[in-house]
Amino acid sequence: MAKPKKTPRPKAETPKGFKDYFGAEVAERKAMLDAILEVYHRYGFDPLESSAVETLDALGKYLPDVDRPNEGVFAWQEDDAAAWLALRYDLTAPLARVFAQHRNDLPTPYRRYAMGPVWRNEKPGPGRFRQFYQCDADTVGTASVAADAEICMMLADALEAVGIDRGDYVIRLNNRKVLNGVLEVAGIAEESHTERGIVLRAVDKFDRLGADGVRALLGEGRMDESGDYTKGAGLSDRQTELILRFLGAAELSFEDRWAELRSLVDGSSIGAEGVTELRRIIELVRAQDYGEDRIVMDPSVVRGLGYYTGPVYEAELTFEIPDDKGRPRQFGSVAGGGRYDDLVKRFTGQAVPATGISIGVDRLLAALRAKGRTGGASQGPVVVTVMDRDRMADYQQMAATLRNAGIRAEVYLGNPKNFGNQLKYADKRQSPVAIIQGSDEAERGVVQIKDLVLGAEIAETASVEEWKERKQQFEAPLDDLVAKVREILDR
Repeated sequence: MAKPKKTPRPKAETPKGFKDYFGAEVAERKAMLDAILEVYHRYGFDPLESSAVETLDALGKYLPDVDRPNEGVFAWQEDDAAAWLALRYDLTAPLARVFAQHRNDLPTPYRRYAMGPVWRNEKPGPGRFRQFYQCDADTVGTASVAADAEICMMLADALEAVGIDRGDYVIRLNNRKVLNGVLEVAGIAEESHTERGIVLRAVDKFDRLGADGVRALLGEGRMDESGDYTKGAGLSDRQTELILRFLGAAELSFEDRWAELRSLVDGSSIGAEGVTELRRIIELVRAQDYGEDRIVMDPSVVRGLGYYTGPVYEAELTFEIPDDKGRPRQFGSVAGGGRYDDLVKRFTGQAVPATGISIGVDRLLAALRAKGRTGGASQGPVVVTVMDRDRMADYQQMAATLRNAGIRAEVYLGNPKNFGNQLKYADKRQSPVAIIQGSDEAERGVVQIKDLVLGAEIAETASVEEWKERKQQFEAPLDDLVAKVREILDR
């Protein structure tokens, strides 16, 4: 009789496109998000936690190349219904559903912030994961561009709050209405999605390729340094020059800039409306002393998602970091957003204006690490070692005393037979202090306090004489435990 085959053990590996986050990374992210949310809170925004799962109809089809119900998202069909469900791919589409569902109970305008993971069923790559964090703030229910100005100012404040210095970032601002007006005057029909798409992608590359590169992409096409050829939009010289004039408007003086934009959209009502809105936002932020060192008009800002209807903005970090080959490059965008007045309308049939911003949490964390503003070794808990199994209650009381004083502490719960292993455990936990009490110390009412940070410093740098002078372990009365440990932590 053949032996039954054993069920193979599952592989202990993270699924492709996903990542495990451990203590220090989670703590860094939390500290950064806490700083951002404090700014959002000061601006009067309230928190919202919505479901991670939405119906596919509620999410809509705003991801690129969405031809099938489950393309671009993680989706499944309920057994007892035809409806598809999916993990949210951002925090904005769920907000539209929440506001439409609860609008009679919510204040208008409704100001909310949200943070959490989102999921995209896309091909993963270096630094590109299928699950990642976003941190959003949105105002729903007002058409006033003061809301857009406020979002831009709040984003600038949030970046500075987490440690991005002024001068190392810029909020770039544009208005899709102005761009649509320029395309209308240029004779590029709104129905011509392919042609418009090529034009928008070319505009988006203006800061990288410059006028000549964009001119080539708007015309016959362009071959890059690697030899790859990109087919162009095939525009006429007149159409190309019109778009390049639009892209160059930001270089003009303040008044000349608006005169140029009005000239470019002459004959387009939507374009004229966009110019008025864009100027008003700039005037509002300037009135609050947010100058061009923080918020600038930039016609090349397009934003990819299809639901933007007016002002759009991006936060770009301007400092340089080395790429994979050691060459300097700008860090780039860490946040983006804009006005999406038609998103709630999908549910209600009535226009509900809205605007908001989304911060790429992992991107911003990477930027802070590159600037040396985070990523340092995290401090673990004080470890109370165990010298006698029968006195576990005493050791737990020491840990409780430290915790009650606001000091993070734990009792070693492994096999206490080998004391050296307890200290190795404390090192691996990045503990600053170890507490030691054997039977002799217990009888005398004292403890041994071992400064593990000082011990590591002495081991790395100190001479024998310095090692003798600088005591990394000392005895103290049990009643002084909190005070002595706090002295070490404060130092």
